[in-house]
Amino acid sequence: MDTSYHLAIKLVAALAIGLLIGIERGWNNREEDEGERVAGIRTFCLIGLLGGVCALISEQTTPWFMVAAFPGVCALIIAAHILEARADNDMGTTTAFTMMLSFVLSAWAAFGQPIPAMAVTVIVISLLGYKPVLHSWLKTIRPRDFFSGIKLLIISVVLLPLLPNRGYGPWEALNPYWTWWMVVLISGISFLGYVIIQFAGERKGTLVTAIAGGMVSSTAVTISLARFAKEQKASLIFFAGVLVASAIMFIRVVIEVLVVHPGLLKALWLPLGTMFAGLVCVLAWVWWRRDRNDTKAHQPVTLKNPLQLGMALQFGLILAAVLFLSEAMKDWFGSSGIYALSVISGVIDVDAIVLSLSRSARQDLASEVAVLGIILACLTNTLAKGVMFAFIAGFKVHFRLPLLMLAAMIPGCVVALMLM
Repeated sequence: MDTSYHLAIKLVAALAIGLLIGIERGWNNREEDEGERVAGIRTFCLIGLLGGVCALISEQTTPWFMVAAFPGVCALIIAAHILEARADNDMGTTTAFTMMLSFVLSAWAAFGQPIPAMAVTVIVISLLGYKPVLHSWLKTIRPRDFFSGIKLLIISVVLLPLLPNRGYGPWEALNPYWTWWMVVLISGISFLGYVIIQFAGERKGTLVTAIAGGMVSSTAVTISLARFAKEQKASLIFFAGVLVASAIMFIRVVIEVLVVHPGLLKALWLPLGTMFAGLVCVLAWVWWRRDRNDTKAHQPVTLKNPLQLGMALQFGLILAAVLFLSEAMKDWFGSSGIYALSVISGVIDVDAIVLSLSRSARQDLASEVAVLGIILACLTNTLAKGVMFAFIAGFKVHFRLPLLMLAAMIPGCVVALMLM
């Protein structure tokens, strides 16, 4: 009884895969008449069952049965595709490859891996269903952005495995492999925000652009919004945008620490979460005080593609310098030197010092020192953005922003000191 039950479950999973993909293909080709499609719901269901049955027979007889069955199925699919292409001059191969993939996924599910097979099926359906969106993205991407990204990816994929994974120089502070891996990490996080801005930011408001821009560079977003505030005399909406971008920076910091040294999050999450909550509270107050006409104010925030070789090398040099200085300051001045470097680095860039201290905490730096250093860097960077916005947009009108940001940071600093 148990054997029959398990066999039935495997076949149902295989059939479900064929059915799900068949529904998507059938809906996509719903305007075609019956018989004009090379494959519809019934065909995909049969392909799913065929993959499941072949997998079960292969388990009970010989693995070579599946090895022989798959080329036969592919031959039938290719023949059907050729006949369809000759009939309507449609050279698209998406349905043909989807049929092959349906067979393989159904067999995978029947071999005892239904959950991974269903997960991949969902991805397949998503890729098939979002065809118009994916094609519109291709039209949006500029050639310069595309090729700059390709350059960085090539250098990362080819160069990274070849770099030595050991320390060089005084205190062995410079590790080429680790430094470049961090460059790839930061570029990837930044590129996510850049993509969101390219595909959604132009159609959304200032706050949505600030959210995405905070993943690229909250400092760059602050400068752009300050210029708009000065030009348009509309302060609160851009004021709120800076708060949003600054809050997103804390999420970015958490991701960086999670990748480099997850153990630090045990002591970091509460202070950083309190600072984040403080900024959100200030944002809510500013949003409540806003002029209703300000909500329509929007200017596209101009940010460079972070997947550019020049920007990557620049960040790599900054990170290497901070790594070297953190070891030097620790050796020369102890924890006081680390705190001073955190404050100075935070004014310029928070990513480099966060990555540096997280790495050092994995080696010989006390976790308490690393945690306090990261908090100081975040505090300094946040206040620096507030002061920067106030001076560019007009200090007499916007002097409240750095004061409000300081007020938002104080509870997090108190929590950090209490936990030390």
